[in-house]
Amino acid sequence: MAATLLVVHHTPSPGMRAVLEAVLEGARDPDIEGVEVRSVAALAATVPDMLGADGYLFGTPANFGYMSGALKHFFDTVYYPCLDDVAGRPFGLWVHGNQDTAGAVSSVRKLTTGLELKQVAAPLELYGMPSKEQREQCYELGATVAVMLAEGMA
Repeated sequence: MAATLLVVHHTPSPGMRAVLEAVLEGARDPDIEGVEVRSVAALAATVPDMLGADGYLFGTPANFGYMSGALKHFFDTVYYPCLDDVAGRPFGLWVHGNQDTAGAVSSVRKLTTGLELKQVAAPLELYGMPSKEQREQCYELGATVAVMLAEGMA
């Protein structure tokens, strides 16, 4: 049975779309077997989505020093119903901003710490339209979390 990697994202801009596509390409690398990747917009992701996944990738723009309202809504929706059931599952994070991403990273970390998720890759903090090097970093983020699930290392 394949492990499920849930990618929850808020992707309102062309830069965020490019990042998401690179993350998904890495997570779906054909050399990584045994992982089903599901990409769900933050406003559409549900408690069953969260509970049905074995690992997570979260993506958000930095809005006024915080994660997007859409990703915050997702966490508000799933936090208590999933609190005792997702501990130890791996996650990765990317944040895209025009200036400061630290507050958005910190806010997501607080929630993932509360859920007792296991961070398996350093968060990516990206600015502006992603360069080729940044898209490669996004690919690596997606692939890293997928490999952890495929190898049962999570």
